[in-house]
Amino acid sequence: MGADKLQEILRIGKDMLSLPVRLLDGVEETLRQLYETGRFRLVLATKGDLTDQYRKIRESGLENYFHRIEIMSYKNETEYAGLIKTLHIQPDEFLMIGNSLKSDILPVAGLGGKCIHIPYEITWIHEESAAQVDYPGFHRIGSIVEVVKILV
Repeated sequence: MGADKLQEILRIGKDMLSLPVRLLDGVEETLRQLYETGRFRLVLATKGDLTDQYRKIRESGLENYFHRIEIMSYKNETEYAGLIKTLHIQPDEFLMIGNSLKSDILPVAGLGGKCIHIPYEITWIHEESAAQVDYPGFHRIGSIVEVVKILV
């Protein structure tokens, strides 16, 4: 790969790191409703570059809804088990809501946690999974606003 191509890749990466945060429809309203019930400890579990993830969280304006923010190196059973231990709860008291079967749903299901899958039209190829999930603690919904109907 030539120096020009490498410079272009670096420029694109830097541009991506400065893109504004755009919330999906219903996210803030749903978090507010769940938070205001006082029944839940909301935890944001995400992965990625530490600096970029914190920037996105700050710019989102959502950080005050969360009891804890966890930026993970990997989203796998080991990491989720550590998070569950840190929260001083049992796996069946943990509910994961996410768009990735591979990183959000399957590891938590493997631990015996509850899961809500919200598919999104854009998913990283490394997050795709052909696995089928079907057990009592699993729900698949079309929008985050449906979470309130399930939990409240």
